[in-house]
Amino acid sequence: MGRLALVMGASSGIGTAFAQRLAADGYDLVAVGRRLDRLEDLAASLMDVDVQPLVADLSTDEGVDAVADVCASLPLTMLVNNAGVAHYMPIAELPAEKAREVVHVKVMAPTMLIRAAVPGMVARGEGTIITVAGMLAFSGPAPQAMLPHRAVYAGTLAHLVAMTQVLHGELSPEGLRIQVVCPGVVATEFHERQGLDLSAVPRMSAVDVVTASLRGLELGEVVCAPGVEDDGVLEAVSRADLAAFAAQSSELARRYRDR
Repeated sequence: MGRLALVMGASSGIGTAFAQRLAADGYDLVAVGRRLDRLEDLAASLMDVDVQPLVADLSTDEGVDAVADVCASLPLTMLVNNAGVAHYMPIAELPAEKAREVVHVKVMAPTMLIRAAVPGMVARGEGTIITVAGMLAFSGPAPQAMLPHRAVYAGTLAHLVAMTQVLHGELSPEGLRIQVVCPGVVATEFHERQGLDLSAVPRMSAVDVVTASLRGLELGEVVCAPGVEDDGVLEAVSRADLAAFAAQSSELARRYRDR
């Protein structure tokens, strides 16, 4: 049986670029998105492989469950978690339904799709899971004046980074490859849908993001940052995280005791 990849958000941007690259590499595809016309156009353009369009809205439980069923039932070689949504605004102004949508699409959906795909991959002794996050995952300490107000969105990306790192430790002994991709600003429709004009901002292409991800897999990168030249920066972040984790004690820290 040939290789089979399920690509989320395949109707535009990074998802389309993943689908096109994987098809060129000989993968058959399950292409998931909200817009059937776009998925059908993608399938028609990839004539040398089998492409199954699947319409699903991952902001709903029904949409997540439908895709999870496919992840559990098909012999996936690769899962690309790339569904995207963003609502950039102060949390006090963020409508409840938009907050719920961000968390559902960026946290609940990847979690449930990975949970569904992993047993089959483990049983087959191989599989790759790529989750697209973003460099905002590392932006927590930044002064708020530097960036748009986006606490909920940035928090979901940080979740994806931490989850991927833990999953790597859990699943790499089973023969699986786990990666989170953290691009910066990418030239897609993503920001336009939020009403943001970034045409004057230097942006990476979606094709370059995919190239970095797949090359990063070859290099053994768990956290892939396509626009970071010095990979030692990411290693330093990981070392600092581990140092903080290892520094904990059951004793109350002195700074909280001394007055």
